[in-house]
Amino acid sequence: MLQQRTLKSLTRAVGVGLHSGHRVELTLRPAPPDTGIVFRRVDLAQPVDIPVSATAVCDTRMASTLSPGGDPGAPKVNTVEHLMSACAGLGLDNLYIDITAEEVPILDGSSAAFVYLLQSAGIAQQNAPKRFIRVLKPVEVREGEGRNLKWARLDPYHGYKLSFEIDFDHPAVNQTGQRVEFDFGSGQYKRDIARARTFGFSKDFEVMRSRGLGLGGGMDNAIVVDDHRVLNADGLRYDDEFVKHKILDAIGDLYVVGHPLLAAYSAFKSGHALNNVLLRALLAQPDAFEIVTFEDEAQAPKGLAELAPAW
Repeated sequence: MLQQRTLKSLTRAVGVGLHSGHRVELTLRPAPPDTGIVFRRVDLAQPVDIPVSATAVCDTRMASTLSPGGDPGAPKVNTVEHLMSACAGLGLDNLYIDITAEEVPILDGSSAAFVYLLQSAGIAQQNAPKRFIRVLKPVEVREGEGRNLKWARLDPYHGYKLSFEIDFDHPAVNQTGQRVEFDFGSGQYKRDIARARTFGFSKDFEVMRSRGLGLGGGMDNAIVVDDHRVLNADGLRYDDEFVKHKILDAIGDLYVVGHPLLAAYSAFKSGHALNNVLLRALLAQPDAFEIVTFEDEAQAPKGLAELAPAW
């Protein structure tokens, strides 16, 4: 049986929120089978649990934000996508995440630090079948037209792969790869995707800060680009780091559906909002997916059955 996974022990991280600039502590704890991933706001007088689901997404401006049941007036947890991406990359099904502020810490702007934290705690198999959402027919969402067109799509596929294309009319971005495909069957999430950092343009950071956003951002946790070039002294971690970060974000955005997908995801200029619209479009069509388990691990897609190693 292909089993569910959680952590062997708890682990902690301290950092600042990208937008708030506030110090925040995370405690990541093992959770029983079929719990899913649950954030818990422990800074509140009465702690509030925020179970992760596609319908818990209440805001997608700048990042993915969750609240109980998607209630915009309820306590929230912001910028969950990098941590969720790391959970997807390591195949974690069940996890409690205690958080002492509204925003997940940005750390280095990628998911690599979260991968390290999770692997250092160890990954345990649980005596319950791992559930997948298998896409049975194409589901596509589109927004805009002409130069403003964006789209995202899920197609049936025995495994999980993602392809993403960006289109920034900017000299620094144009010099890099703007389309990438990544297959989870490669088992190389940590090597090929996890280190890709979030990015932003220096003029946009100035506007955001004037609005009280991006207060924790800087060149130690983001790629910063001016009108012509990358400003970070060490340059890029990947030749195609910009588009790889969009894949990293998409992996995290899609994992809020509650189970790993068996599908081929493809997108053009998509973002947090459209990724969530795509999940809701899938869930709104009961004939477009099914929940499956694998009693025989040999029947599972390549790369999804191996337990991620602990460092």
